[in-house]
Amino acid sequence: MFREKPHWYDYAKASETKWGTSVASQMAFIQSESSFQSIVRPPRSKLLDLIPWSRTSSAYGYAQAQNPVWREYLADNASPLARRTHMKYATDFIGWYNQRSQRMLDISMDNPKHLYLAYHEGQTGYRRGSYQAKPQVQLKARQVSEKARKYSNQLAECEDEFKCRLFWQIGPFCPKKHS
Repeated sequence: MFREKPHWYDYAKASETKWGTSVASQMAFIQSESSFQSIVRPPRSKLLDLIPWSRTSSAYGYAQAQNPVWREYLADNASPLARRTHMKYATDFIGWYNQRSQRMLDISMDNPKHLYLAYHEGQTGYRRGSYQAKPQVQLKARQVSEKARKYSNQLAECEDEFKCRLFWQIGPFCPKKHS
């Protein structure tokens, strides 16, 4: 995916540096939430099983951030121009949210399964254990964890090609690691 869209790597790496959520975990969250589609919304309910009605949730964009928590994110630190349909802000949002979960719930940043459970259920729902009665959510969290592990392994093989590819990334301005 980063070969097609190398700027996505830059966004995810900047979020990892700022908030601590790995690039692989961020991409696993986004894959699970939106399948890397920027304008995904939940389906509409139907009135009288015929007329499209309201949506079941306000979730939107790559990260499927809901309106209330998106407003918190904007108020907390984001650019007023932030959009849920832009990968830069989706990765930053996920990093921000996971850091809050780590701080509030003491979930390790190296535990994508439980970070995802807190992401899906909200920090209050996670604290209450609401996911324990939801086998589908638990399954999805395990899948996110497996996907993060897979992405991490893939990234270990090719990450250097995404670092230092811009003309100004030379010498001390280049975070490239050499083996």
